[in-house]
Amino acid sequence: MAESRELSRRAFARAKQLIPGGVNSPARAFGGVGGEPIFFERGEGAYLFDLDGNRYLDFIGSWGPMILGHAHPRVTEAVVEAARRGTSFGAPTEAESELSELIVQAVPSIDRVRLVNSGTEATMSAIRLARGFTGREVIVKFAGNYHGHVDSLLVAAGSSAATLAVPNSPGVTRGTTRDTLVLEYNDCAGLSRAFAEHGPRIAAVIVEPVVGNMGCVVPTQAFLRALRNETSKAGALLIFDEVMTGFRVAYGGAQGRFGVSPDLTTLGKIVGGGLPVGAYGGRAEIMDHVLPAGKVFQAGTLSGNPLATAAGIATLRQLRDDPPYERLEQLGARLESGLRDAAQAAGVACCTARVGSMLTLFFHPGPVTDWPSASRCDTGAFARYFWQLIERGVYMPCSQYEALFISAAHTEADIDQTIAAAREALRP
Repeated sequence: MAESRELSRRAFARAKQLIPGGVNSPARAFGGVGGEPIFFERGEGAYLFDLDGNRYLDFIGSWGPMILGHAHPRVTEAVVEAARRGTSFGAPTEAESELSELIVQAVPSIDRVRLVNSGTEATMSAIRLARGFTGREVIVKFAGNYHGHVDSLLVAAGSSAATLAVPNSPGVTRGTTRDTLVLEYNDCAGLSRAFAEHGPRIAAVIVEPVVGNMGCVVPTQAFLRALRNETSKAGALLIFDEVMTGFRVAYGGAQGRFGVSPDLTTLGKIVGGGLPVGAYGGRAEIMDHVLPAGKVFQAGTLSGNPLATAAGIATLRQLRDDPPYERLEQLGARLESGLRDAAQAAGVACCTARVGSMLTLFFHPGPVTDWPSASRCDTGAFARYFWQLIERGVYMPCSQYEALFISAAHTEADIDQTIAAAREALRP
């Protein structure tokens, strides 16, 4: 059981005087579960340690990047070595090419890649590039898919926007969203109708190939095929937002796992090994429209930062040299089965969805295939479950609408401990 969190309470009180809401991202605010966020001091392997010394099994992994666990020696050593040489030059380094090469080798749809500082930058830049390449303006996205806080895409978003019930943020003007069409995920017929009506105006479709921001929602093969077919027929681009799934559900990402090749891909999280990195890439003929090769503007002082590239290179090399994916698949299946059985034993109406090491226990009888079905979850029951797990030393996402992540540092014993905690947490 977790002991006192008095130091976290004091830290949050201080933060609220200095930072809006006391947090630097709303996903950390515990808005979906109530109470106050926990402040952490360090991470080690599969564990996080808060300011009060409480230890938690971590199933967030910094919202996905920590696939190797916290403070992995190979990554830590790479960052320390890079820091000794200087933290930023604002000039080209070979490390940028090395990280880019690892990405290109792993993701067949990518010939060229541009490094940026975040997933939001990656999606923003990919959207601009798609419009510049096609000469069209309309972007199609899907309700419940989150692509960062880009104005034109912050419409019917998932993640923290869904948790806080703010699907459209104040400050986002009608003009910036005028050219965004919002469709339902997994709805092939709706996609077909949109292209029949707007096809010649559509620059791109952007989609999470596995949704992680309304909980883990799995695409149907028919939907993935329809995305590829409709965009190809209309001369539009297909953008896979793999900020979350890239190097997570497979070394080549969701596109490798499902065998669907997009025109552009956005990446983040794992490619930075826990440091701020994003990337977007695709076919050479498209990417060569980016300045200075082409005319589509995008820039960033810290893009390709030496520390971030060092962490990313070390992470991707480790994943390539000692792939954890088969074991992550086994651990994911074990946890999914255990959580589902625990809910059934407690008489709780729940369902699960999983792809590899991404997983959600939905407080909904299911199935959950899109935002309308996800939005009917019992978020109050989820909040009670979350806090019961916290008290048992298990740190799950603080929102029904976020996927949990398993790392290579987790063991079967960790999974079994979590299942046992869930049985107690769900008990009437």
